[in-house]
Amino acid sequence: MNIFIAKLSSQTTGDDLRELFENYGSVSSAKVVMDRDAGQSKRFGFVEMEDDGDGNGAIEALNETDFQNSKIVVKKSIPRERRDSNPRQRRY
Repeated sequence: MNIFIAKLSSQTTGDDLRELFENYGSVSSAKVVMDRDAGQSKRFGFVEMEDDGDGNGAIEALNETDFQNSKIVVKKSIPRERRDSNPRQRRY
């Protein structure tokens, strides 16, 4: 399951996300999206969890919680092609 995390602290790293989500199950990958030009965090990222049940548990447990002094938003990631076809889908 691919999970979207928004409103991260500018200091949060992919390793920080991996450590946080590993409390809920096996993590395949974790990354924070960086601005290529500025070299700074865009303050959102993605975590891939191997088990959908673990992913749903992590979403439920972590959404709207404080992580590194920032109240994060945690949701199931919507694939780009589905998101683009639904103009009502909220983007971060």
